[in-house]
Amino acid sequence: MIAHKNALHALLLAIGLGVGAAQAQPSMVVVGYGGAGQKAQNVAFFQPFAKSADAKLIQAEYNGEMARIKVMTDTGHAEWDVVQIEGPDLARNCDMGMFEPLDWQKIGGADQLIANSAKDCGSAALVWGVAIAYDGDKLKTAPNGWDDFWDLQKIPGKRGLRKRAVYNLEFALMADGVKPADVYKVLGTEEGVARAFAKLDQIKPSIQWWEAGAQPPQWLAAGDVVMTTSYTGRIADAHKSGRNLELVWPGSLYGMDYWAIIKGSQNVELAKRFIAFANRADAQLDYVRNIAYGPTNKQTASEMPAEIARWVPTSPQNLAVGLAMDDEFWADHGEELEERFNAWAAQ
Repeated sequence: MIAHKNALHALLLAIGLGVGAAQAQPSMVVVGYGGAGQKAQNVAFFQPFAKSADAKLIQAEYNGEMARIKVMTDTGHAEWDVVQIEGPDLARNCDMGMFEPLDWQKIGGADQLIANSAKDCGSAALVWGVAIAYDGDKLKTAPNGWDDFWDLQKIPGKRGLRKRAVYNLEFALMADGVKPADVYKVLGTEEGVARAFAKLDQIKPSIQWWEAGAQPPQWLAAGDVVMTTSYTGRIADAHKSGRNLELVWPGSLYGMDYWAIIKGSQNVELAKRFIAFANRADAQLDYVRNIAYGPTNKQTASEMPAEIARWVPTSPQNLAVGLAMDDEFWADHGEELEERFNAWAAQ
C-alpha cells in the first residue's frame, strides 16, 4: 500500500501535471484500513473502477482516526476523497457536516441493498464481523464462547482485544451472562457500564491490545496470544492462505463499514460514481471471492458459494448466533465511553 505521505505527494504531482492539459486524467484518493481487506477492494473495486472511469485512483490507509478527517473539513483542504468509516463514526459526524450527502436516486438506488446500507452520508462498503479467533494447531479444544475467553484457569495465556471501548463492553457483558438481545439495554445504564468494566478487570493483566486489524492473525500465528478478538475476514483470509485459524461465532458482533465522501473533496462527482460502482452485484461478488466479508447488494448475498458463506457474519447460521452492533448507541455514548475506557486502560 502507498503510505499517506507518498499518496498525497503522488496526488499533488498528478494534479500538477494535469494543469492546463486538455485531457487531464482525474485523480482521487480512497482510504481504507489496509491489509487483506483493502487488497480485496483493490482487485474488486479500485482497479476496475479506475479503468472504467479512465481515472487515477490512489490508495492510502488509516486506523479510523476521525481527528485527521476533522482537520481536513475544518480547514477546507481535503487531502482524501473517499474514506472507509465505521457506522458510529459515520452517524456522529454526518450530523456535524463532515461528509457529503448522497442522493440515492442518482447513484443506483437504495432498494438494491440490504437494510441499513444506504445512509444520508454513507454507503455500506461491507458487513464485518468481530469474533473470537484461535489457532487450531495450538489450541486443540475449541473455546465455546466468551465464558472460555474469560476463563484463565481453563485456557491460560494472553488474550487479544482491540484497544477501544466499542466491542469490548459488549463482549464483557455477554461473558458476564447478559443475553445478546439485552446487551445494549444493560449497557445503556450506569450500572451496566460499571458491570462491563468490572468484568474486563478480571482479565486485564492477560490482555494484549491490538489496534490494527492485521495484528490478531499475526499474533495467533506467532503464539503471542492463545485467543483474540479479530475481524472475521482477516481470519478467513489467513485460513485460505494455509493457517489453521478458526472462529467462534456464538456471541460475535457484526456491523457495517461505509464509504463516505469527505466534505471539501475536489472530486465529489467521481467519488459518487465510485460508490455506485462498488454497489454493483458483480463487483461485490468479486470482492467476497477475495475476502469473506458480507456483501451489501441483495443479489450478491443470495449468490454466495457455501464455502464462502461459512466465513461470512451475515450467513444464516452465523447471523443466528451473533449480535448486531447498535450504531446509534455508539454515536450517542461513544465519546464518553471511549474516554472512560482510555482512562481505565491507562491505569
